[in-house]
Amino acid sequence: MSTETAEATVNQIGLNTDSQQYLTFDLAEEHYGVDILKVQEIKGYTAVTKIPNTPDYVKGVLNLRGTIVPIVDLRLKFGMEPTEPTAFTVIVVVNVRDRVMGFLVDAVSDVLELASKDIQPPPELGHKADITFVSGIGNANDRLVTLLDIDRVMADTDVEAVTANRAE
Repeated sequence: MSTETAEATVNQIGLNTDSQQYLTFDLAEEHYGVDILKVQEIKGYTAVTKIPNTPDYVKGVLNLRGTIVPIVDLRLKFGMEPTEPTAFTVIVVVNVRDRVMGFLVDAVSDVLELASKDIQPPPELGHKADITFVSGIGNANDRLVTLLDIDRVMADTDVEAVTANRAE
């Protein structure tokens, strides 16, 4: 099959190689997105088992089909007020550096497909603002979505602290 034929076939079946899909969610009325390929599942909010001597943003752990999964409150991780669970609060289970973790978010919005032309690099905010975990800002229907590099949201020391107490 020639390259032109392959591209025509891709276009016919609706696959766009110039775009990427993001699971979008809300935190404190702000919109965030994470690469859909990093998401393992979305789970309704449930009580977690607290683990002593962990950072404040670690809410605890839960047993997900035999795997002990640490749960991180993204609001606290980003310096916001803690999440107050509602009917819309969910846990987004993601793969962070080959480890399964859950992120507590206010609500999941939808899966958003963004073309590369609709994604801008993160703004320069000076040396005091650490936004290394922001991969870009997406513009979807006049709504700005902060796109997260999920592997950078949790620094190496954070991942070690969160997963140190997990069962092997």
